[in-house]
Amino acid sequence: MAQTSGIGDFTSIKNAQPDENGIIELVALPLHKQVVFPGVISALTIASAIGQEAATYAQQTRVTLLGITPKEMITGRLELKHLAPIGTELAIGPCTTSADGQTLFSLVEGRRRLKPVEIIQQAPFWVIKASIASETIVDADKASALQQAVLDLFSHHADLSDELNPEIIEHIKAIQNPARLTDTIAAMLPLSFEEQQALLEAKTVDERLEQLAMALGKLVNELEIRKEFNNRLQQEMVRSQREVYLREQMRLIQSELGEGDIFQQEINELYERITNTELPENVRKQATKEVARLAMMPPMAPEVSIIRTYLDWLLDLPWHTFTEDNLDIQHVQSVLDTDHYGLPKVKERILEHIAVRKLAGERMKSPILCFVGPPGVGKTSMGRSIARALGRKFVRISLGGIRDESEIRGHRRTYVGALPGRIIQAIRQAGTTNPVFMLDEIDKLGMDFRGDPSAALLEVLDPEQNNAFSDHYLEIPFDLSKVMFIATANDLDTLSAALEDRLEVIEFSGYTEEEKIEIARRHLIPKQIAAHGLDKRGVTFIEAVLKKMIQEYTYEGGVRNLEREIANVCRKIARQVAEGIKYTKRITPKKVETFLGPPYFLPNRVNRENSIGIATGLVWTTGGGDIQTIEISLVPGKGNLTLTGQLGDVLQESAQAAYSYMRTRANDFDVPHDDFENYDIHIHMPEGAVPKDGPSAGITLAAAIISAFTERPIRSDWAMTGEITLRGLVLPVGGIKEKVLAARRNHIKNVILPADNRKEQVDIPKEALDDMNILFVDNMQQVIDTVLEDAPEERQRDREARERQMNEAAEDGTAGVEEGAADS
Repeated sequence: MAQTSGIGDFTSIKNAQPDENGIIELVALPLHKQVVFPGVISALTIASAIGQEAATYAQQTRVTLLGITPKEMITGRLELKHLAPIGTELAIGPCTTSADGQTLFSLVEGRRRLKPVEIIQQAPFWVIKASIASETIVDADKASALQQAVLDLFSHHADLSDELNPEIIEHIKAIQNPARLTDTIAAMLPLSFEEQQALLEAKTVDERLEQLAMALGKLVNELEIRKEFNNRLQQEMVRSQREVYLREQMRLIQSELGEGDIFQQEINELYERITNTELPENVRKQATKEVARLAMMPPMAPEVSIIRTYLDWLLDLPWHTFTEDNLDIQHVQSVLDTDHYGLPKVKERILEHIAVRKLAGERMKSPILCFVGPPGVGKTSMGRSIARALGRKFVRISLGGIRDESEIRGHRRTYVGALPGRIIQAIRQAGTTNPVFMLDEIDKLGMDFRGDPSAALLEVLDPEQNNAFSDHYLEIPFDLSKVMFIATANDLDTLSAALEDRLEVIEFSGYTEEEKIEIARRHLIPKQIAAHGLDKRGVTFIEAVLKKMIQEYTYEGGVRNLEREIANVCRKIARQVAEGIKYTKRITPKKVETFLGPPYFLPNRVNRENSIGIATGLVWTTGGGDIQTIEISLVPGKGNLTLTGQLGDVLQESAQAAYSYMRTRANDFDVPHDDFENYDIHIHMPEGAVPKDGPSAGITLAAAIISAFTERPIRSDWAMTGEITLRGLVLPVGGIKEKVLAARRNHIKNVILPADNRKEQVDIPKEALDDMNILFVDNMQQVIDTVLEDAPEERQRDREARERQMNEAAEDGTAGVEEGAADS
């Protein structure tokens, strides 16, 4: 701690005298993270060899030193740039040496601020020339106001800190010189080295006062917060002690009244619960051990609530509680058919499970199913129906956005507020060991520095391991083997291979128009009419209305938006009823436009004219199938290939393969090879904001490119999908059912599919197959023969004329060469 001058005797050491230029020459004492202010006595620790040499020399010669801080470690020759811009002239007192002889300790008195201007000696110690820094006041009024503010803040700081001697405080308040005041107060405050050095380097007294006022304000604020916290802590301790005292008094009063100890009553109740609850032996031992620990603790111990919570979880879990499955196959099928229309694969899988359970009993392990399909096709509601059909409890957790592994496995009890993971919490909520457990949106799981939740699910969803699932909170294995897990996802691409391997995937493809109409009749319309209070109002939707809503107001694989539009119509009618005006009972197509406005989806989004360079492809999306128009344009250029529409790498490679196929067969299509050098080809897929990728547009691209070069129109009533090779072979692709339904939804009745996809025809609904003309092809020539028309006669004549001109030009060139040879 720095001391004010007057403590110690440095009077015998005189200040260095400046020359005629105001320059003084001093031995330098390097300081390490220390600042000595003028007029202040401070204790110094001198560890460097140069510093000790300088201190020894100054003591022997009774001269002052230049105390200055190097900006960095000095390894070579000392330069001015290595030193702080301002130092302090020091008078050094007697030195003492540490026990190991490596360090000197000394008191020094600050005299004046000095500015180093030249280094004249490097060893054995530094000798530096310096000028005396002026102590100027720019604005006397401002300095006076700042001086008073500093004194007020210092007084407040002294009141809060209770560390300064009152006599020293009074001495400081009596200082009139603002420069001396700032230096003295700065030395007394617990400031950082950087703050002290900034005060030392301040060019004017005004600036120094302002910096000191800001530093004092910060310190006062910190002390006020600390004092407030200490007061609150003291009050809390007093309250806790008072509560302990009152509880002890209450215990004695209850004992006198014969009511017994409440805490002991709780202990007895826990022992009784352990005795009366059917628990596995290892769980019973753990619970008894925890209750014994609880009984040995004082009632107000912090760990009491932690153990109580843990015991509540142990005793509330359904270790041996389960529901009997309803194994009546006819009943299960009736419930599933009542709740959901269609979805035969899912229903067949559940009925197979019931049949095997009926024959094999408990030897059969519960399946781990995963329903995959676009939004709104009934994945979540199917899980609820399965639970109702089997007579099991149903629980659901949403995994979307979960990034912490502890959400699955729970937190260890060492953490404040620890709880079991979502799996154990849902089992407790179900109250049985064999519920239908839905893991919704499993494809939306995330991952960050807290772990990978999908990795934690590997144990949950593995029938070979989940009979002893370990939750970090329970630290006791829990049997999940009787749980029927059903996961749902829109897309499996984001799942890890290990997690997907544990799932039995069941595809939920998009509904056909007929299926949507039937679902609306059976489920959506009655549900929305009842929800809007119109069940006794005779409101009906005719089939034409449903078709219009499906075709013009929704564009989806499921029925979620269709239900939303039906609810929209019901709201309009409910308002008419509430207002007491004549309301609409029979909904017609014209009324739909009145209620819902203009159609959202117009039929002209599909190319309806036979055009050159325009083909219709079929694509698969997470929302079901869709169509994709491909446009080709040839412009004069140098044979460059341009691809636009936000196409992915695989799709770009498909376009290049299709272009190469066209070039290899140019002679077969009567296309001059010069065309490839003289024309740029631009391939575009509309809706450029939507990313597109995959190989299934190969034959569509090839057909559009061939059409552009041969000027043969493509039939607009055909849509196609398939991967193409450089030899023109057509390879199989995925999403066949969704793509065919998309073509049908867009009123395209003719579809070209790869021959190797013929086996997937069984997945396409019969009503769609009856409407569609599906052509299975092995090679690109079959596609060309089907979808490309002959070029118009005038275009053929133009092409023939162009070819004649090119042939004549070639013949003229040959003749010119022959004549030149003859002349030579």
